Amino acid sequence: MSPASLPDVLDQQREEDRRRCVRALLRHPLLTPDGPDQQAFTLARRHAAWLGDWFTSQAGWTLYADHAVVRLRKVPGELSDASRGAVAKIPFGRRRYVLTCLALAALERAEAQVTLGWLVERVVSLAADPALAEAGITFTLDSQDERRDLVAVARLLLDARVLGRVAGDEQAFVARSGDALYDVNRRVLASLLVTRRGASTVTEAALAGRMHALVAEPRPETEDARNREIRHRLVRRLLDDPVLYYADLTEEERAYLSSQRGLLLRRLADGTGFVPEVRAEGIALLDPSGEATDLGMPEEGTDGHATLLVAEYLAAAARERPGIMVDVAELHSHVAALARQHRTHWRKGATEPGAERDLTAGALRRLVALGLIRRDGHGVIPLPALARYGYAEPTFTGRPE
Repeated sequence: MSPASLPDVLDQQREEDRRRCVRALLRHPLLTPDGPDQQAFTLARRHAAWLGDWFTSQAGWTLYADHAVVRLRKVPGELSDASRGAVAKIPFGRRRYVLTCLALAALERAEAQVTLGWLVERVVSLAADPALAEAGITFTLDSQDERRDLVAVARLLLDARVLGRVAGDEQAFVARSGDALYDVNRRVLASLLVTRRGASTVTEAALAGRMHALVAEPRPETEDARNREIRHRLVRRLLDDPVLYYADLTEEERAYLSSQRGLLLRRLADGTGFVPEVRAEGIALLDPSGEATDLGMPEEGTDGHATLLVAEYLAAAARERPGIMVDVAELHSHVAALARQHRTHWRKGATEPGAERDLTAGALRRLVALGLIRRDGHGVIPLPALARYGYAEPTFTGRPE
């Protein structure tokens, strides 16, 4: 066999570099020269035109790239998914999200450098708006919890590269013993928001209506445009969600996927390097490289082990009690028993009264985010993909060696 020609090798390398960029942007839709993936930023700048065309044609997403930022403007395929919220040790609550918006508004009018104290003063001033008080949001900085909320917001903006730490430490601000100095990255700040209209122009009262209004696209008027819209919705969920369940699709989405599944999955596999797994209940695009995966199973440590054992318990419950919801109180009892069983290698405090609730809540958040379960009030509904975490005795076929 003759060795591959140089043009063939270069073509293969170019295709793999592009797949690497696609995977990196799916995990980190905002890249800068400082991170979170410096090599991917360099490659994305080089292949920006191809990447922009690919994301636009496949998912209806647009790409912006310059010397300071590469931003994939992703619109989720499923707007009701609450598992992708901001997290700083604990998931962000309503007040932290409001403070994040106020901090971004303050930074729009900031100098090239700001201190955390300056940012806090502006946020407190903006939080005095009577409209926020009417909505039940107050912020006075009188308590340490409120100071921690501001620090969580600052660290979120640091992770997003909106801010760059120059000196100081946020924890010193919480303890009232110091301050922190930041550079403001205006190009990242300007590219952060991904909506089709300003939030202040949305008049819908319900959360679901407001979310849809922020990203609503023009209604398609031709059959080709309707098919393109359906394809974009499906691709967004295939690229963004761990599992696409047929039961969650509309009738027209199932009909389109039934006729176009082979071509659709082949294009996505070619562009990403993912491996399609097609089951009776749905489709998952597996990421052998792990480069596009932001949350996985299993993980080490107490939380990871507890999550795996809860997954195994729920998988067994789904086999033994198909269609029956598992009560969260039952899971609390099970996790408490697991903590006693594994107390020698789980972290200290795992057997203390009430610790099982935090362990259970963390495990369920991860399983929901992975598309393995669905929460329903005080119960949990196992989903089909959870079956892969069930234990069973091996079955031997053929002659044993």
